[in-house]
Amino acid sequence: MTSPAEILSVPKPDWAQEDVAMLYDMAHRFMSDEIAPHYDAYEKNEIVDRTAWEKAGAAGLLCPSMPEEYGGAGGSFAHESAIIEAIGHVGVDGFGIGLHNAIVAPYILHYGSEEQKKRWLPKLASGELIGAIAMTEPGAGSDLQGVRTRADRHGNQYRINGSKTFITNGQLANLIIVVAKTDPDKGAKGTSLIVVETDGAEGFERGRNLDKIGLKANDTSELFFNDLRVPTSNLLGTEEGQGFVQLMQQLPQERLMIGTTAIAMAERALALTIDYVKERKAFGQPILNFQNTQFRLAELKTEITIGRVFYNDCVKRHIEGGLDPATASMAKYWLSDLQGKVMDECLQLHGGYGYMNEYPIARMWRDARVQRIYGGTNEIMKLLIARSL
Repeated sequence: MTSPAEILSVPKPDWAQEDVAMLYDMAHRFMSDEIAPHYDAYEKNEIVDRTAWEKAGAAGLLCPSMPEEYGGAGGSFAHESAIIEAIGHVGVDGFGIGLHNAIVAPYILHYGSEEQKKRWLPKLASGELIGAIAMTEPGAGSDLQGVRTRADRHGNQYRINGSKTFITNGQLANLIIVVAKTDPDKGAKGTSLIVVETDGAEGFERGRNLDKIGLKANDTSELFFNDLRVPTSNLLGTEEGQGFVQLMQQLPQERLMIGTTAIAMAERALALTIDYVKERKAFGQPILNFQNTQFRLAELKTEITIGRVFYNDCVKRHIEGGLDPATASMAKYWLSDLQGKVMDECLQLHGGYGYMNEYPIARMWRDARVQRIYGGTNEIMKLLIARSL
């Protein structure tokens, strides 16, 4: 396959030099050699084997931005981006280590006590623990203030009751950060984040591995909490009621991460389609020779280039601590919208074969759709941007 780097003429940003570039190459090889050969089976089984997580941990691909003292590699979001881009460029998009690395682990790093960090982060880095965050409920999606899961304090324990849905890594995860109300009368100020270790936990139950349109390899689940008891020491933060602020502080990185997936998958789709139209013939000539094909691909290359430059700038700002929530929302909505457009146009250029599951573009088209929904819908992103006007 033509590589995205051969198509786009965007120079590597400063944050993607040297060790980040080496990590990308290593992650690309790992995903190509260790994950891609089994990916059809993961799609069929609708879950990635736990052994794949353990191999990723042994290869140093879990928790790269966590400090070395907690088992990580001491990197930054640039290193997270390198791994997520490698996943997108290889085409193993349902391997959910991005959420584990760049969403779950940072909550523990930023808000956990020293004891919590030493207890959980090394196991997340090795793959012994697989992380998830339980935000969404059957009646609460983008509106996190509407969560109804309760965590009532009894002595030195919380009793958690409620249900969650659409939880990424939900079937495999054995460390789950649960968004719960510790004081329902206080609204957002009564929300807390509580870590649940699920192995052997009474009162915890996994529901269905949900039957999704795309990202089949990524287990996505219902979770149920029925008088689940956890120590009060599993609270993230120094006191109850900090959860909503913690979520708001970390959501920009989650939204930027969705942008990472979007730009990487768009670049791969363009590369695959260029290869296809060079080989596929109609009316005695390659499809690439037709002006309509050339114009469509020219437009896509231009827009993907714009998206890549914008994304690179967002990562630079994020690493330097200057990525504001509105700009993160712009990255999430615009790049995922672009991703959807690219997938649709590239599938069209594949003709009837684009609708066949044996061609990668078909799976990429399905996988792309959820990007405009999770992490806050793109409509919510526009509301957040509008508030900054």
